[in-house]
Amino acid sequence: MALTPQDIGRIANLARLELTPAESERMLTQLNGFFDIVEKMRAVDTSGLTPLAHPVAAIQDVALRLRDDVASEPDQREANQQSAPAVERGLFLVPKVIE
Repeated sequence: MALTPQDIGRIANLARLELTPAESERMLTQLNGFFDIVEKMRAVDTSGLTPLAHPVAAIQDVALRLRDDVASEPDQREANQQSAPAVERGLFLVPKVIE
């Protein structure tokens, strides 16, 4: 999949960017280079391979050191909401921003 200069213009417009013609050309080259890399990766046959949970697992066994999921601080909701302008049933109330 290769992008065209029109695609770059549309992407720049959506991102609210003003690109000079030289910048647009450079972006076109870079983005098409990224897509070329993706196409090369897609061409590799990975059937029969199991995904790795961690990249180091390819060369040695990895034991992830995960901590227990326990609360480590006391509940201070009431104290934290004292300075809030509006609270209802333990939730902060904010102005509606989406119509």
